[in-house]
Amino acid sequence: MTDTSKIRIALDGPSGAGKSTIAKAVAAKLGLVYVDTGALYRSVGLYAIENGIDADDTDAIIASLDKIDIKMTYENGTQKVYLNGSDVGNRIRTPEASKYASVVSKIPRVREFLLGLQRERAEEGGVIMDGRDIGTSIIPDAELKVFMTASAEARAKRRFLELEEKGMPQPYDEVLRDIEARDKSDRERETAPCKPAPDAVQFVNDDYGIEESADYIISLIENL
Repeated sequence: MTDTSKIRIALDGPSGAGKSTIAKAVAAKLGLVYVDTGALYRSVGLYAIENGIDADDTDAIIASLDKIDIKMTYENGTQKVYLNGSDVGNRIRTPEASKYASVVSKIPRVREFLLGLQRERAEEGGVIMDGRDIGTSIIPDAELKVFMTASAEARAKRRFLELEEKGMPQPYDEVLRDIEARDKSDRERETAPCKPAPDAVQFVNDDYGIEESADYIISLIENL
């Protein structure tokens, strides 16, 4: 098996596939650092929200990057993201933040802005990173690339239950529409579309639980 202290695992897939939950489980079992790259885009979106920048105002979002400082730290094995010195916490987990994250992630200048931060952490090794373009753009030479997905209905059900648990309930039909709209946007964007890397292992996890999914990915690591 590849030395896990040096390994870089790219876990890509659409919204609601369970990437972050499963990546965290794999990280905990193997002693890896989990890097939540989506939190970085959400943080850029959060700045726009909190400063009254419209989601459609691309020029204003780009101009705001000069005023944004994002840092990642790891405290007790948990990633924290700081936006201009403030822990973003759950402020980046609202439906509005999700919408803005999808918007800003399509802007090439935003992706350039965050690229160095992601690659710098990846090159330290011993990481599992999840997103849309980790294996195709951020670390195309990763030791293992996995593209994980599930049906839109399965992903919407997971997201529906997650929002209920967080005290932010949303009707299932709305969640499903949001998932389908985000899928279309992520697939069709010109910059870093959500698609499998040519050498990625494709994993459909409709019928897998968190532990089963994590164990499957660990089995791939063990067979490297």
